[in-house]
Amino acid sequence: MSAPQSHLETLPRSIQIVMLLGFIALAAFPFVGSEFYQQMVARMMILAIFAMSLDLLQGVTGLVSLGHAAYFGIAGYTLAFLTPQGEPVSLWWTLPVAVLVSGAAALVIGFFVVRTKGIYFIMVTMAFAQMVFFLFFDNKSLGGSDGIYINFKPDAGIFDLENKAVFYYFTLFCLVAVYLFLRRLLWSPFGRTLAGIRVNEHRMRAVGFGSFSYKLTAFTLAGALAGLAGYLWGAQTGFVNPELMGFHKSAHVIMMIILGGMGNFAGAIVGAFAFEFMLELFKDLPAVAGINLGKHWQLWMGLFIVLVICFAPRGILGVLQKLTHRKGAGDE
Repeated sequence: MSAPQSHLETLPRSIQIVMLLGFIALAAFPFVGSEFYQQMVARMMILAIFAMSLDLLQGVTGLVSLGHAAYFGIAGYTLAFLTPQGEPVSLWWTLPVAVLVSGAAALVIGFFVVRTKGIYFIMVTMAFAQMVFFLFFDNKSLGGSDGIYINFKPDAGIFDLENKAVFYYFTLFCLVAVYLFLRRLLWSPFGRTLAGIRVNEHRMRAVGFGSFSYKLTAFTLAGALAGLAGYLWGAQTGFVNPELMGFHKSAHVIMMIILGGMGNFAGAIVGAFAFEFMLELFKDLPAVAGINLGKHWQLWMGLFIVLVICFAPRGILGVLQKLTHRKGAGDE
């Protein structure tokens, strides 16, 4: 089996069809779903963008970051600081600024952390993220532990983002644009170099590729895309706080890409939706024999992730590929 196939970078036709049907379902959802569920699905799409940004690092380049949520939160805070108290601010300049600020933060932090490898890389990314977290948590001028409210959604001119359906479709557009961009990047010379670094960095350096510059570029780009997700999150919720940068947020997004399947970006989308769906399902569990099962949703989510890792190490997309392959073999 070739390297792209073993990592599920090449999506089988059946999975491509499933993804197309999923896009059609998302496009049609506002016509059948209530505003509450529109907001829920929009939140899932935002987290799917966030998950794809980390998949560029973890699934494609092989860099496991425990501090990726820092760039997610930085963009949300950037929107909060740029939005006046009494009026909305323009989307067309605040969105690029927020993405650039997150990308710049990733560039500075990445300049140091990309020099490390393995467990040291993991720990240093977490250390930098904790520094950013406590910078906002302990600083009252930055909102402190209470966070900051964003009173208005950004002004997009002819598009009224205060309208939940309009914001939903804007988020869907961002999701599709990021997915298409990253899929194109995956099969570009730059993306193939990142995949080569994941497989054997020493060999890539031996044939003349500067792995540091490639990894730093991937780290910066991933931070910028996480910033896009953080901006949308702040715009939707109208509130940001230091918890957006916390360790648990980074851990959640790692579980999303493991759940869906790493290295192809479609898995990140599927994993984000599946993770959030299971989260809501476990939180709504009833009380049994006086025990509130929903209160202990972290336990059930943990068990679910462990089962997925044990029995489906390539995630949900890996299971779908195996099922469709068996069906195709049976038809023959």
